[in-house]
Amino acid sequence: MSERTGGTPPRTLAEALRTRDDDALAALLRTRPDLLSPVPNDLSQLATRAGTRASVMRALERLDRFTLQSAEALAASTDPAPYEALLALMTGDEGDARVEAALPRAVAALREQALIWGADDRLRLVRTAREILAPSPSHPSPTGLGPTVAEATAGMSPGRIQEIITTAGLPSTHDPVSAVAALAALFTDRTRMAALLDTAPPEALTVLDRLVWGPPYGEITSKPAPPVQWLRDHGLLLPTSTRTVVLPREAALHLRGGRAHRDAEPEPPAILPHPSTASAASAAASRPQVVDSAAAAQAYTALETIEELAKEWNEGGPNVLRVGGLSVRDLKRTATALDVTEPVAAFWVELAYAAGLLAADGEADERYAPTPAYDQWPDLPPAERWARLATAWLGATRTAGLVGGQDSKGRTLAALGPDLDRGAAPEVRRHVLDLLASLPAGTAPDPESVLARLRWERPLRGAAAGRPEDLRARIAAWTLNEAEMLGVTGRGALSSHGRALIAPDAEAGASGGASGSGGATGAFPKPASRATGAELPAAGLHAARALAPHLPEPLDHVLLQADLTAVAPGPLLRPLAETLSVIADIESRGGATVYRFTPASVRRALDAGRSASDLHAFLAAHSRTPVPQPLSYLIDDMARRHGHLRIGAASAYVRCDDEAVLDEILADRRSQGLRLRRLAPTVLAAQADPTTLLDGLRTMGFAPAAESAEGDVLVTRAHAHRTPPRTPPAPVPDGPPVPAPTLLGAAVRAIRAGDQAATVVRKTLPEPAGAAAPARGDLPRTTSAETLATVQAAALTGSALWIGYVNAEGAASQRVIAPVRVEGGFVTAYDHTADEVRTYPLHRITGVSELADDPA
Repeated sequence: MSERTGGTPPRTLAEALRTRDDDALAALLRTRPDLLSPVPNDLSQLATRAGTRASVMRALERLDRFTLQSAEALAASTDPAPYEALLALMTGDEGDARVEAALPRAVAALREQALIWGADDRLRLVRTAREILAPSPSHPSPTGLGPTVAEATAGMSPGRIQEIITTAGLPSTHDPVSAVAALAALFTDRTRMAALLDTAPPEALTVLDRLVWGPPYGEITSKPAPPVQWLRDHGLLLPTSTRTVVLPREAALHLRGGRAHRDAEPEPPAILPHPSTASAASAAASRPQVVDSAAAAQAYTALETIEELAKEWNEGGPNVLRVGGLSVRDLKRTATALDVTEPVAAFWVELAYAAGLLAADGEADERYAPTPAYDQWPDLPPAERWARLATAWLGATRTAGLVGGQDSKGRTLAALGPDLDRGAAPEVRRHVLDLLASLPAGTAPDPESVLARLRWERPLRGAAAGRPEDLRARIAAWTLNEAEMLGVTGRGALSSHGRALIAPDAEAGASGGASGSGGATGAFPKPASRATGAELPAAGLHAARALAPHLPEPLDHVLLQADLTAVAPGPLLRPLAETLSVIADIESRGGATVYRFTPASVRRALDAGRSASDLHAFLAAHSRTPVPQPLSYLIDDMARRHGHLRIGAASAYVRCDDEAVLDEILADRRSQGLRLRRLAPTVLAAQADPTTLLDGLRTMGFAPAAESAEGDVLVTRAHAHRTPPRTPPAPVPDGPPVPAPTLLGAAVRAIRAGDQAATVVRKTLPEPAGAAAPARGDLPRTTSAETLATVQAAALTGSALWIGYVNAEGAASQRVIAPVRVEGGFVTAYDHTADEVRTYPLHRITGVSELADDPA
């Protein structure tokens, strides 16, 4: 795309933008949405905003590696530079067909984003981008190039410059400018430069080899070695300080064969299959089904984990830290309860929070607890519950992988605490899943190839050795692990319901089209079918329908073992699972869940109001194996002892028909803290409260039951604690969102109209004697009588006017209007700037001017 105005090259970025059509301007605003906050008044303001450092930095950070390499090469070239010069810097003397084919795309991307402008014979990098990317001592360029000969010799004495060109075999000149130009011409002349290097000592060439690919700076002593001295005498090393020298850019480019980069990367790295699956070609036909089954099993495990977490916090979870979040101790306790590591526990806690199932209750002694939304969540079908978790994870900006790290002030980041939002997380997650979808169905990627692809699409600009890994790469690595835990992937490969989640319009199980070696070459390409933002709920329903056939059917039975355990060979029906979790403790989870019966668990069931006959009947009805005799004995023994002691409020008392049992309690030293005394042969009074008395006697090995004031046994049930209604946390965007097409169209029209008002040709008004000429952009100034007369005349003739207008808030603007009617102190006119009919109070018009040419 060439930018010209009537055959004349544009002189500024604003002029270059004026040559663009509406579609090109909309593309600029779409790729750089920060330029729309607020909508620029005209194209000059748009160009100014596009050249600010913050906006340019954001645009550069969103370039892929090759496009960024092209911009870096252009920054190391002359200004302006022809396309052929840029091509030579990218391909070198030997040429590169791949680079030559990809460079037009990179130049078009830079021009579309207004980072370069001008025709192909005069490419100009935006000044701010050149300042950021050009080599300098304080900010070395990724190209490894140093300053030009002219920049390096700027502070050098004319005599020293003459000495250098004489030593290099060049004729002396009468001024330093021509001397510097002659030395630069020598270094850029391939033949003469090769002849000069042929005369260099071999050790001098070794020194150049160490500097040629950067960094180009080196330290020298007060008496440099002969090879270094030879390089200094011939201008191949120029001093930047008393102890530092630099290899000039022109000389480095000759030594590099004209290449600005050691390795140009015009194509993205391929997404490779995982080494463990690449050789399993024989199993390729069945692998997609295996992947879906593994992912579905893990999806069910995810649902069970969230339910276990909510059950753990059902009566009120951990307290909220003063600064927000979970304490390290509470996170460890939660990890122990879920039987996972602390980082994994942090992921499940954050996921439940993102889905709106957990929150802080907001009370004075603030605690975490399930929200009212959780009470409806278990009633949903399993596939829909999973879809809610998956969509919450995909769109959340909270990043669980940061838990345990430190913020910029050295404070530890806590789960559910502040400062865990990273605006780039949703985009990275979606793109990682897109990359997995680019592989054939059932193929797991090599994680390193995925990270390499992400680094190409979003390179870490100016990365140096020892610099910490980019946050985006860390999020990508976390995404691969989290997708596996959540069941979006199975055995490392994207499942069919995972594909439906990111591309609901695609067929389930499709291979995603291209292999990992191709695909879009822009930064983080966005497929047209990808589900984002408000589309996520609909995508979740598609994913739920794809997942449902793969979920295992809940079972209505368990297998009782003689060692007081019960094995559930699969997921259980909810009533069965809930009852079994009361009678027994969960010993291990997985494909088969193991429950263990203990005296405490059986007592817990009896406390909940179940009798021994109820427990026997329940187990007999739901066991595919006979009820083991040890389990029957355990239930009967606990039932005989349960309720034998009665506890009430005296402050508390113990009642028992067996006097010997009370004698045993009084004789036990462990009862001293309860401060018991006998009131009657069958009654003991205690100073402790009933709850403490219950716990104390149970610790001593007894099985007491609480009773009411009427003497009835109290059935104890857990008291569910819920937060007030809470909405899930809103994602924190990574910069301004991509504007909708309607907004883009309106913004382009407003900018065009404002630019017309600012640049329209108007008649020159006679100025009073001695008055200064008005500056370009100043509002017109006329008297009230002149304003009224001019507006009335324009309404009669249908001509357009240029006016200055100050609104009720005091904001001044320039407008082009075509008056239609003037009455009652108001003018009704078609406003070319706003593209609509408006009414303006005459007293707010600062002045009017007729147009030289009527734009209508």
